[in-house]
Amino acid sequence: MPTGLFEVAAVVLGAAVLGVVAKLLKQPLVLAYLATGGLIAYFNLFDLGDAGVFHVFSQMGIMFLLFLVGLEMNYTSLRLVGKAALTVGVGQIVITFLLGFLLALLFGFASLPAAYIAIALTFSSTVIIVSVLSQKHDLHSLYGRISVGVLLVQDLLVMILLVVLSGASAETGISFLGVGAALLKGIVLFGILLFLGRRFVPYVFDRIARSYELLFLVSVAWVFLTVALAEYVGFSIEIGGLVAGLTLANSSERFQIASRIAPLRDFFILVFFVILGSSIVFTNVGAVILPVIVFSLFVLIGNPLIVLVVMGILGYRKRTSFLTGVTIAQISEFSFVLAALGMRLGHISGEVVALVTAVGVVTITASTYMIVYSDAIFRRMYTFLSFFERTTHTPEDDVVHTADKPIVLIGCHRTGASIAFSLPKEDVLVVDFDPEVIQDVKRHGFDYVFGDITDPEVFDRAGLAQARLVISTSPHVEDNLALLAYLDRCEAKPKVVVRAEDERDARVLYKAGADYVLLPHFTSGQYLGKTIALDPDMRILDQLRERDLSFMRRLAREV
Repeated sequence: MPTGLFEVAAVVLGAAVLGVVAKLLKQPLVLAYLATGGLIAYFNLFDLGDAGVFHVFSQMGIMFLLFLVGLEMNYTSLRLVGKAALTVGVGQIVITFLLGFLLALLFGFASLPAAYIAIALTFSSTVIIVSVLSQKHDLHSLYGRISVGVLLVQDLLVMILLVVLSGASAETGISFLGVGAALLKGIVLFGILLFLGRRFVPYVFDRIARSYELLFLVSVAWVFLTVALAEYVGFSIEIGGLVAGLTLANSSERFQIASRIAPLRDFFILVFFVILGSSIVFTNVGAVILPVIVFSLFVLIGNPLIVLVVMGILGYRKRTSFLTGVTIAQISEFSFVLAALGMRLGHISGEVVALVTAVGVVTITASTYMIVYSDAIFRRMYTFLSFFERTTHTPEDDVVHTADKPIVLIGCHRTGASIAFSLPKEDVLVVDFDPEVIQDVKRHGFDYVFGDITDPEVFDRAGLAQARLVISTSPHVEDNLALLAYLDRCEAKPKVVVRAEDERDARVLYKAGADYVLLPHFTSGQYLGKTIALDPDMRILDQLRERDLSFMRRLAREV
């Protein structure tokens, strides 16, 4: 058997077995991957760190993960949350650093090691946050977009720190000339790539879009090219992958590209988490056990509180602030890199590295659960969190409707948009949590409520109890069950149409009281079948084609 193939097979098989167990126990898959690495290291089956293939796979997983994040964050969405993300990101970095630095000093650490510890506590894990939010399908929500924006602010700062430290040595110190040159090259390179992404790259992809194989190949080639150029000027693959996605974010083929890259991401990111799990070795932790506990609690509780305060001052609702805060309640993989680099430069000891590693293990494990079950935690803390919310108008009190509407449409992306444009505009109220979708709804003149149906306050703001028909295009069965439970308590229950992903969920929703469950493949087939049955000569197809083409032209013209 070729060298490395057995190890790869063991990693994939172990992750698959533990993944099935995690699914049965309703646990996040990330924990199964971490456990796989931990078991491999505990039983000393082989050293993942010595196998170059695993390092490459891990790097590719991060690269594709950040590429897809950038692909889904076009310029409009960045502009919508840019100010909030920048304010929250800078505020969180400054406050966390200062408090962490003071805590480290109280534990007797010298100023330089205390600074390293404070910096390590400041940054959150982009890979873990994006991975878990993707599994929850919350990347497009308001809090998901703000969270990713905060991560971008953090990543930018950590890249600057890595560039600064890369120009330092134990003997010569920091070369400011080298640091300045690297930063200048990075600014020029990213400026060129973003310019090409807006002017040239979409043109090329439009020409090859009909060949799915070529579209996939060119997309992958573009990612590798961008990442290679980013690394050449001293930036990480995370930044390179993100920029590669941003350059294609306005391409009309971005959905096709994302659907084909996603399986690559899922496979390679598995290896990243397995390696992370195997690297969790608690050497010399006994000497710093109390600081580990205190710093872990500070990250798990203090960071969310800092975000709650900052976002509360900005005027965001408690749910958005809480969910954003929970997402950053762990330290980053960059923290390990900075700690290792600090030890190599002689700035910190192995004891500090062990401290940072231990805090990373505790916070990554605990925060994964916190993010997955954040909605349930929020419901339990609902009353207490009101302290962090303004009573006056907030950025999320974006409600435009002059009277209660007979039809409330929850979710106006692709399926929802088709429904909305087939109904009288004056009868429809749109509810959506995606700020980009809300911008489109505004342009098309619909009344709307900016909010998430998992937020209890949105039900009242949207006037669901007074509606004649409520349609939910959310594919999440838990959200739709909560909606049905709320409407079931109304005095005059409206008709309810909800969406399901498969037949099993459809049966659950019908049992919960749905009047009709929308299964896209069923509904479209039934519609077309009945249409053809009513018109055996199939002249109706010409009418349908013209109607759909007219609808698509209208959308393109108005957008």
